[in-house]
Amino acid sequence: MMIRPRRLRVTQAIRDMTSETRLAPSMLIYPVFVREGKNIIEDIPAMPGQKRYSPDMLPVILERAVNAKIGGVLLFGIPEQKDETGSSAWREDGVIQTAIRTAKKEFPGLTLIGDVCLCEYTSHGHCGLLKGNNVDNDSTLEILARVAVSQAQAGADIVAPSDMMDGHTRAIRESLDNAGMTDTLIMSYAVKYASAFYGPFREAAGSAPSFGDRKTYQMDPRNVREAVKEALLDAEEGSDIIIVKPGLPYLDVLKTVKSSVNIPVASYCVSGEYSMMKAACSNGWLNEKNIACESAVCIARAGADIIITYYALELAEWMREGSL
Repeated sequence: MMIRPRRLRVTQAIRDMTSETRLAPSMLIYPVFVREGKNIIEDIPAMPGQKRYSPDMLPVILERAVNAKIGGVLLFGIPEQKDETGSSAWREDGVIQTAIRTAKKEFPGLTLIGDVCLCEYTSHGHCGLLKGNNVDNDSTLEILARVAVSQAQAGADIVAPSDMMDGHTRAIRESLDNAGMTDTLIMSYAVKYASAFYGPFREAAGSAPSFGDRKTYQMDPRNVREAVKEALLDAEEGSDIIIVKPGLPYLDVLKTVKSSVNIPVASYCVSGEYSMMKAACSNGWLNEKNIACESAVCIARAGADIIITYYALELAEWMREGSL
């Protein structure tokens, strides 16, 4: 007699109990844009529902993050002044440093993650120092390390280098240790593709390059083995968490990287993914709760221990409701 596999046709409670993929608010990280100034909360047109906050107004959104019990927030800085070297990125009174101190004072238990890159701070919009029209990898490392140390000294629990310079993790780890910040974790964008999905973010952060593109230092979307190589290198150099970016279009990469490293892996569901879902839902083509929840499940199913998403606050609420 042939034995047929059974599909569960039972109560929702039993379905939840027997599901293979589980999610919790603590695995979510919410990206937040912080711009220099005071009394600012402004909409981001390319990312409906997302806003830019001045450091003094940051507690408005951080209180929601604390109440949602998510894993943490990832802070991106937008300075008033930019220059060739991105010098405001490591100022003691820089926008991110000020934001971190404000946040730690108000919400000492909230995990704060500082984005470490120069693209928001340089007048040319590239992620490192230039030599002619090319990014100079090695001279950029010292600057990135300086940025990371300044954020850690301001109170960041984790620093997240997103620049994709070779050797950035080792340079940052050594500088943090030398500064006595041995407990500061590194969440490295080890696998960051030169993707077309970053457009809304670049508008939100004012970080689009003024010339050329970032294909010389971000990864070719056609490559998977390179992702494993980059992830293993960053893990060896001292990364505590690896990021794969973007999210949904790169689930195969996420799964491959997860099976190759022995440290937590995060997936960043990026601005373009968020904005596409928002646009489709605003036209009535998709149900927002259903599509956001299914997307999160797919990312977790592919192996993500952590999900960085602009839907983090809503997903945490939907989890409490039992929708996810």
